[in-house]
Amino acid sequence: MKSLRSKSLKVIFGIFLLGSFSSCSDFLEEDPQNQVATSNYYTTQQDAIAAVNSIYAYLGSYNAGNTAGVYHSTFWVTMGLASDEMLSNQLGTPQFDQLANFSHNAENAAVLEIWQMHYKTIYLANIAIDRVPQIDMDEELRARLVNEAKFLRGLLYFNLVRMFGEVPLLVSEETPLNPEVSSVDEIYAQIVQDLRDAKDLPKDGEIQQGRATSGAATALLAKVYLTMGEYQLASEEAMEVINEHPYDLWEDFSDNFRMTNRGGQEAIFSVGFGNGGGAISFWEVGQFNVRLLPSVLSSEAGITNAQGWQYATNDLYETFSEEDERREATFLTEFQANDGTTVNLDRVWIDKYWDRIAEPTAGDSFQDFPVLRYSDVLLIYAEAQARLGNFEEANEYLNIVRKRAGLEEVEASDIEGFIDLIVAERGREFVAEGKRWFDLVRLGRLEEAVMDAKGVQVSNTHYLFPIPQRERDVNPNLPQNDGY
Repeated sequence: MKSLRSKSLKVIFGIFLLGSFSSCSDFLEEDPQNQVATSNYYTTQQDAIAAVNSIYAYLGSYNAGNTAGVYHSTFWVTMGLASDEMLSNQLGTPQFDQLANFSHNAENAAVLEIWQMHYKTIYLANIAIDRVPQIDMDEELRARLVNEAKFLRGLLYFNLVRMFGEVPLLVSEETPLNPEVSSVDEIYAQIVQDLRDAKDLPKDGEIQQGRATSGAATALLAKVYLTMGEYQLASEEAMEVINEHPYDLWEDFSDNFRMTNRGGQEAIFSVGFGNGGGAISFWEVGQFNVRLLPSVLSSEAGITNAQGWQYATNDLYETFSEEDERREATFLTEFQANDGTTVNLDRVWIDKYWDRIAEPTAGDSFQDFPVLRYSDVLLIYAEAQARLGNFEEANEYLNIVRKRAGLEEVEASDIEGFIDLIVAERGREFVAEGKRWFDLVRLGRLEEAVMDAKGVQVSNTHYLFPIPQRERDVNPNLPQNDGY
């Protein structure tokens, strides 16, 4: 559920042992004053809470040592650039240019960062899963904390297996120096097991805001089953979320991105940013506005630190009809300058994360990053029903999302027609939410979509990312994906 700002970040440096990841040794510098001897740790209930909080912290945090959290920026930017969604305008970042034009290879710095941060965070989860059960503490809290860690590990491996295919499946803090990769089936089996365990978590509203819930585990499991092609199971898990958990669509799409609605009715699991009222030492503000708002706003409209590093493709913008209320809520094509004149922009920028009331000067943001929203569950159920041949049910749930956007109902009677509709609808619903590459790959539309939007030829090679060469140099047991 929602977003969590950990108060236990200093613990990270004591419990995060990087020996198993020697290639990452220069990525995180330790402060000896912050180290905690492991022989004196994992002994109290507070230790258990801090250990699990440190996993959440690595989802979003960013510190002076350039340790970017999993969902801080690189991950969702990569999923937008390596698709038909976004282009890059950031000087001095060839890794993003390469992703946008599909010239990336195993040396790509963004792909390396994603790999490293996922495994660092998985390692923290493994520590908690191994150590917390040994602590003499409240039994109910102990079980809950372990299941939160399992939810987060399942989420991270779901990202990795979809991006890279066969990867090392590390489920204990005790790991071989050079682990071999596991099969895709083995990885998915572990993800499913972790999420099934996590379904025992409290429901939304029965636990501190920001922590994983049974609703989040069930929703993610539905998405995992959909990706695996287990459509009946995906339908069942999605319908459980719809029937048994307290989620709903906001009447207005824009309400998802109002600061006053953080953790609101449509948020199933989000990563939050902020400094916990001064309790967090890491720089943990989000870069949504920094990256997505044009730099001209800083000089002409009093906006701070708008850099315009990434922007939308024209093709994406043109998929929105004038009737689609999400178009105005998502994009910026003109603005009022300080002198009152209207400035027309020569590119389409994304301003959906900018809450003009709560953060009038934009810049660094305390906005949440939406990992799972309720609209995603509705569309998962719709697609799964279509795959099962139940088009009346599939159309009904697709049209729930369209109706909220102010669009007329549509109706498909065959799977190809429905997939055309779902590709377009998910593209409009989840702009800059880190989903587009995954959707296009899963639905088999990557080549067509990228050619239409960017005029770039892509192939089956790009249905996976390359295993980072730096990791392969350290671990000779890591293979390379075809084409790289």
